[in-house]
Amino acid sequence: MLLLVLGCSSPSSAQATRTVTPKETQQLLNQPGTVLIDVRTPVEFGAGHLKGARNINFLSTDFDGQVAKLDPNATYVLYCASGNRSGKAATRMQEKGFKNVANAGGFASLKDGGLPAE
Repeated sequence: MLLLVLGCSSPSSAQATRTVTPKETQQLLNQPGTVLIDVRTPVEFGAGHLKGARNINFLSTDFDGQVAKLDPNATYVLYCASGNRSGKAATRMQEKGFKNVANAGGFASLKDGGLPAE
């Protein structure tokens, strides 16, 4: 029975999404080439976002198309309003072969944690 269970497990399944604190987010953003992505809607993004963030709406039907234009070898830090959408977006990116994706959680907590907003 144990062999059957082990035989059904998938070692190639997507790795767990890495969640980072505001401090870890800042450290990642200090590294050259790290891309900050706000996965909220354009309306949410327009109401305020982290400095230097690029908006790719996770709820858009074109999310996968926008992600396909990105370098899968770069480092990405994603955030949304609460960490839910950014977690799902990070998982989706990992499933598409992106290796360095982190979920930074929600905009308000990042801003409260000292990251500059605009």
